[in-house]
Amino acid sequence: MTVKTMREALNDALHAEMARDPRVIVLGEDVSGGAGGTSGTRDAAGGIFGVTKGLITAFGEDRVIDTPISESAIVGLANGAALAGLRPVAELMFADFVGVSMDQIMNQMAKFRYMFGGKAKTPVVLRMSMGAGMNAAAQHSQTIYPMLTAIPGLKVVVPSTPADAKGLLATAIRDDDPIIFLEHKALYSRKGEVPDGEHLVRFGEAALVREGEHCTVVALARMVGFAERAIDKLAAEGITCDLIDPRTTSPLDEDTILESLSNTGRLVVVDESPPRCSIASDIAALAANRGFKSLKAPVEIVTAPHTPVPFARELERVYVPGPDRIEAAIRKAVKGA
Repeated sequence: MTVKTMREALNDALHAEMARDPRVIVLGEDVSGGAGGTSGTRDAAGGIFGVTKGLITAFGEDRVIDTPISESAIVGLANGAALAGLRPVAELMFADFVGVSMDQIMNQMAKFRYMFGGKAKTPVVLRMSMGAGMNAAAQHSQTIYPMLTAIPGLKVVVPSTPADAKGLLATAIRDDDPIIFLEHKALYSRKGEVPDGEHLVRFGEAALVREGEHCTVVALARMVGFAERAIDKLAAEGITCDLIDPRTTSPLDEDTILESLSNTGRLVVVDESPPRCSIASDIAALAANRGFKSLKAPVEIVTAPHTPVPFARELERVYVPGPDRIEAAIRKAVKGA
C-alpha cells in the first residue's frame, strides 16, 4: 500500500480505468487543466481541485474534453455519449450547481434504463465536489446527497477515505447504471493508505470503522473522521461504539446498520446535510421501522441546522457538526443525559 491523498487516489482510478477501457472519457469544465502558460502545454493543474491532472497528456483531447460552463450541456453530453456506447465520467465543479442540470439527471439518465425496458444503458459517472468547512459560502458549500438519493434509478456514492475513493470510483466507472459520485472538498488533501494496482469497492457494503458495544454511530464523508475523534475520546472512559460508514447512500447497507443496532441498542446518525429529509432522518426512520425492538433509547441525530451555509468563518464552524456535538449525542444515547 502507498500513502496518498484522496485527490491522488481519485486521479489513480481515472488513469487506470481510462487505460483499461478505451470507451471511458472524461468531460467537464477545465478538466484538461488549462493552457499551462506560455509553453502552450496542456495540463496545468487538472481542474480546479487537481483531480484530473495528467489525463490530457496521457489520453489526448478526444477523451479528455473541456466543456463550456453549462451544467445542463455537460450532463446532456454525458447522457448521449453513454447511450452511444461510451462510458463518460462527467464533472460538475460544485454539487450546488446540480439544479441547472436536474432535468437531465432526474428525468433522463435516471430513467433511461427503466423506460426502455432495460435495452438502453446509461453508464455515466457524475463527479461533483460538495461540503462546508472551506469558507466557500452558501452557493458552493452544500451537502446535497439526500436530494439525489431520493431519485430512483441513481446510485449515490459518498467516500470518506482515499482508499474508498479509489475503489468506489473504479467500481462506478465499470457500472452500467448512472452514478452520482460526491467528493467532500475538505477531504481532497486527506491522506491514507491506498491499495496499489486494481482496487474495487462494492456498492451497498458499509465499512465498519470502529467496533464497540454501547452505541452504533453512522456517519458519512467528512463526518466519519469527526465521529472517529469523538469515539476514540469516549473509549478512554469505557464507552465503546460501532462506527459505520455507509459509503453509498443508494444502495444503502441497511443490514449492517440494523445488525449493529441489534447488538448495541442505541443509534447516533451524523450527517452534514440539514435535518429535514436528510440521510440522518432516513436512517432514523429505518431504525424505528425495522429495528424498534432493539432500541434502548431514542435515536439521536447530529446534523447541520436548517439554514444556508454561512460565509463567516465563525458561523461556519458552528454550522458544521463537529466532534464535540457527536460526543454529546453519544453520551445522551448511552447515559440519557
